[in-house]
Amino acid sequence: MLNYKLAIILILFWITAGCQHSYNKNTSDQHVKIQTASSELLKADINSDLPDSNNKIMIADSLEEQDDNKEPITISDSSLQNPCKEDSLTSDLEKEKENQESEITVQEKIDQALELCSYAQQMWEEGKLEEAVTNLDSAYYSILEIDSEVYPEFNQQKEDIRYLISKRILEIYASRQIVVNGQYNEIPIILNQHVQKEIKRFTGPERKFFIQSLERANRFRPFIVFELKKAGLPEDLSWLPLVESGFKIRALSPARALGLWQFIPSTGYKFGLSRNYYIDERLDPEKATIAAIAYLKVLHNLFGDWTTALAAYNCGESRVLRTIRKQRINYLDNFWDLYQSLPRETSRYVPRFLATLHIINNLEKYNIKIDNPLLPVEYKICEIKKQVRLKDIAKEIGVNTTVLKNLNPELRYALLPPESYLLKIPEDKAQLFLSKIDKIKTTYSPPPMVVYHRVRRGDTLSGIAKKYRTSIRAISAANHINKSHRIIAGKVLKIPSRAGGAKINVPASQPLSPGQTLTYIVRRGDNLWIIARKFGTTTKTIMAANKLSGTTLSIGQTLYITSKQQLKIVRKGTATYKVRSGDSPFTIAKKYNMDLNRLLALNRLSKRSKIFPGQKLIVE
Repeated sequence: MLNYKLAIILILFWITAGCQHSYNKNTSDQHVKIQTASSELLKADINSDLPDSNNKIMIADSLEEQDDNKEPITISDSSLQNPCKEDSLTSDLEKEKENQESEITVQEKIDQALELCSYAQQMWEEGKLEEAVTNLDSAYYSILEIDSEVYPEFNQQKEDIRYLISKRILEIYASRQIVVNGQYNEIPIILNQHVQKEIKRFTGPERKFFIQSLERANRFRPFIVFELKKAGLPEDLSWLPLVESGFKIRALSPARALGLWQFIPSTGYKFGLSRNYYIDERLDPEKATIAAIAYLKVLHNLFGDWTTALAAYNCGESRVLRTIRKQRINYLDNFWDLYQSLPRETSRYVPRFLATLHIINNLEKYNIKIDNPLLPVEYKICEIKKQVRLKDIAKEIGVNTTVLKNLNPELRYALLPPESYLLKIPEDKAQLFLSKIDKIKTTYSPPPMVVYHRVRRGDTLSGIAKKYRTSIRAISAANHINKSHRIIAGKVLKIPSRAGGAKINVPASQPLSPGQTLTYIVRRGDNLWIIARKFGTTTKTIMAANKLSGTTLSIGQTLYITSKQQLKIVRKGTATYKVRSGDSPFTIAKKYNMDLNRLLALNRLSKRSKIFPGQKLIVE
């Protein structure tokens, strides 16, 4: 019985073990079937990518050899109904393939940019600068197509090429500056729509102005061309004054630019043109030409091409540089790249100049004839050390005053300065002038005087001008008041005088005796200068006597007027001087190293007072 039970237990154990083995085998077979299916799909994908059918057979044979020892495998319907792993594998392969192709395309663009840079270098060495710049533009466009966010691994190569392009561009512009005497000494004339429009203006509505400018140019161009050749600049620049001023030596723009080359005061001073009460060298064609050439050289060295340099000459280099900085490129532009961003006057300025050059080269085509050209005037330079008027010189040597004014346009008031001056005299009159120079009377004209007026409620420019015996125009010009003539109460105006203050005439009707003191009630329109002039004293004396900290007065205010301090000054270290023929207060003050106002105050003279030979003056 016991043996029977043991036999039954062994049979059950054998059956259980057999079932487990069968289950494991089925599971393993299913896993092998899935793996085999994937291998078949991979083999099919590889075969589809290979161009050679022999290669497909070899790979298939190798795969069959590897599976020789395996039983035939079939793919169940369930595995075909769920191909997620197959799609994922195929998608990954396709993405990897696309990335490889994209990287190849980006690298090709990098290589293309480098080849263009190399070709540009070759063109530059052969002197073909325009072709070199064109190739560098293409190279830069090529690297701009590479998206830095998508392909960050190419950022360094892209930056290196950008730097190389910028460096090459600067080298090309620098070479243009160096070879200014060579093939780049001419300004290229581009006949685009903007230039054509200016040609129509010059040959249409502005035809008369253009012809008159050509007639005036004949007087000044010989000197301008000579200086341009000496400086190694294009001769075409000699026509720039036609656009600037129409070759008018006294042309004045709304921006206060003056002369043939239209210098503003600050730029003129920067390039050596002096300006004071007596002279303004911006009006001298020869001095202004030398300054303009120096300025144009600086601008060409800065920008590298003449069109941009000329734009900067018109509106200033700072404005052009600001415009260039706003451009979204990494190297220098030419004028036409900046055209739309420059001021309207400047955007017309360069096309007008190019139109001028075109018309000058085709005068017959536009039927332009110069009938009355102005000829240069031959002159000699004579040094003169006395202050005289041009009309007095013209009278002595027998020429028209206009002739001397045209030869010496820098003399603002046709009056020589008190210091030594180089005067231009017509060549045929130079000897006569030197023989009569001592007979020409000396003229004294002090610099203009300016007083200040605080605008009160109800004041008008006409009323102020009438009060100070000047003009509305003079007050407006001195204070930059526009045509509407609007003034605001409380504003302080500069009141200029004519002829050195002659129009502001407050006679010294009550001169004080030495040591005398009196009181004065301030009236409407009074100021310290007028009161001091009236009583023959000084503003400092009045301020000291009344302990004033400023110059502001109020109507009804009581002032103590005294000459006590003046008396003490007169007694200290003074002498007398006997006026001689040809003397003036200015020359006497200069002789004794005195201030002119001090000399006048010591002798109770005004700037309109006359002195006579034999008169005694107090000097220090």
